[in-house]
Amino acid sequence: MTTVRPNPEYYDRVSAAYDRAREGQYHALMDRLAVEAVQAAAAAVLRERGSRGLRVLEAGCGTGRVLSRLRAAGLPAVGLDLSSGMLAHARSRGLPVGRADLSALPVHDASLDLICCFKVLPHVPDLAAALQELARVLRPGGRMVLETYNPRSLRAVVKRLGGPRHIVSSTDEGEVATRYDGLAELEAATPAGAALERIRGARVLTPLAAMHDWPLLGPALGALEARAADGPLARYGGFLIATYRKLG
Repeated sequence: MTTVRPNPEYYDRVSAAYDRAREGQYHALMDRLAVEAVQAAAAAVLRERGSRGLRVLEAGCGTGRVLSRLRAAGLPAVGLDLSSGMLAHARSRGLPVGRADLSALPVHDASLDLICCFKVLPHVPDLAAALQELARVLRPGGRMVLETYNPRSLRAVVKRLGGPRHIVSSTDEGEVATRYDGLAELEAATPAGAALERIRGARVLTPLAAMHDWPLLGPALGALEARAADGPLARYGGFLIATYRKLG
């Protein structure tokens, strides 16, 4: 397992190009699968405790791509991120965001109903410590929806073969160490007082992201990915979206 350290300066540098690098149907599909997982978790919380309003946090919101979609879906989510550059873009979208480190959230114990975290946990120093901190701020019965990069996936193979991508001139993904955590690592890192409730897989079947922009093939592949996300192949998704319930 690679030791990783937060690097907000890297994200400040790539923030201007971050959204441009994520245009197209592939990233739209990945965002949709993530938002659907959060919506399902929110519905589960509301079923258990009634219709009282939710307190929702996206930890590591970046430029606000997912956060804006959550709010458009009716979830009153706010965002926190360590990168000032990323937050500037989120604020330009009119989103309620603030600067904070995921390892020390400025949030009271047991004060939130739902937390989500995408494309962030692979770049934190200690997965178990990060999950423990997220669980700390959850109320009993609350949910965490967390994404990891799966080492047992087609995406992981493509990444190993292709090497780091350039995001902006003279800056590539290799500047930020990245850890891959599968189901075994998630289970080992599950904090006391929390239970792994559901696994959704994203990018189960896609070898190349650009294929989703191809005529005819792209829409068909997107439909297959949407079906595979919750099927028996979900555990082989390039991204594992894990939903935890806080017990008590």
